Amino acid sequence: MTATNDKRKIRYAVVGLGWFAQEAALPSFANTENSELVALVSDDPTKNEELSKKYGIHHTYSYEEYENCLASGEIDAVYIALPNHLHCDYTVRAANQAIHVLCEKPMAVTEQECEAMIKAANDNNVKLMIAYRLHLEEANLQAVEVLRSKQIGEPRIFNSVFTQQVEEGNIRLRDVTGGGTLYDIGIYCLNAARYLFQDEPIEVFAVAANNGEQRFSEVEEMASVILRFPNERLATFTCSFGGASVSTYQIVGTQGDLRVNPAYPWQGEIKHYLTINGETQERTFEDHDQLAAEFTYFSDCILEDKDPEPSGTEGLIDVSIIQALYESIETGKPVQIQTSDAYGGKLRHQRPTSDQTIERPPSDEKPDLIHAAAPSGQ
Repeated sequence: MTATNDKRKIRYAVVGLGWFAQEAALPSFANTENSELVALVSDDPTKNEELSKKYGIHHTYSYEEYENCLASGEIDAVYIALPNHLHCDYTVRAANQAIHVLCEKPMAVTEQECEAMIKAANDNNVKLMIAYRLHLEEANLQAVEVLRSKQIGEPRIFNSVFTQQVEEGNIRLRDVTGGGTLYDIGIYCLNAARYLFQDEPIEVFAVAANNGEQRFSEVEEMASVILRFPNERLATFTCSFGGASVSTYQIVGTQGDLRVNPAYPWQGEIKHYLTINGETQERTFEDHDQLAAEFTYFSDCILEDKDPEPSGTEGLIDVSIIQALYESIETGKPVQIQTSDAYGGKLRHQRPTSDQTIERPPSDEKPDLIHAAAPSGQ
């Protein structure tokens, strides 16, 4: 998918200037042809001042001035990179001002918040996209095609490990802000299982573990999950904030298997290891600017009046399943998911395919972070 309107660029405000916004999002606008960074929103005056100078931005706002930003006439869309518990409020307020919204995942902390975000977007006729960058990334989309083409036979098993060390004091370790392993990194494994199986789980089970360190006093250190899909397929994954940096998944079919390693990075090479009849083929996918692809895609959707594939419904389904997983952790029992009438009856009819692949050259810039620190292992 490429931009077809060369005359107009969608003007963005980036809301929230943490490490990911600074390191991945802000530099990526230079790699887009239809998107322009015009405003910053943060309560940190130093971030606003230094980043606006660096990127030539004339409009900066505090969080209290967010409404002024939305009503300024300077922006068409917001990219929301705030803590999870703020996603709903800032999305609804933008939609109510007829501003399009690209919101980081997880979409929100509860199903009710997700539904409110979808309703606000629909009521105001604005685009709402959840930032599932891997829905545009070649290696993951080619994994989808490997399964769809039956190269490994009938896919039966998905297994994933996504772990990293998160240092004490990081916002991901705070319960009140919507932290926790499942919301933060488990969502990648869950979403991958769904787009690879091209289906929704019908039953889930999860357990959590905690080694007692002070940094894990509010959220689990790690969680292991089992998802039962239709046709008796199983997906399992373990995610952790207390392990070495690992990011991989494997799909086992009746005639072969595909391993992707690393599976979920936002930068760097990704490799496929496809084994059929005992013979393994290795394929390397080059580094690309995934955030530039994301902005390009969303801007195209706005310019061409198309509904984004990673929609609010996609975000809602993941959050709904994560809530069920935490219910399972609390009760120690499996939780049924009634997919026939779940999610307001809006099951996924459109799923990511290789047609959505967008490649942009990687950014050479390694920005110095201002009042922000990347989690260990990134």
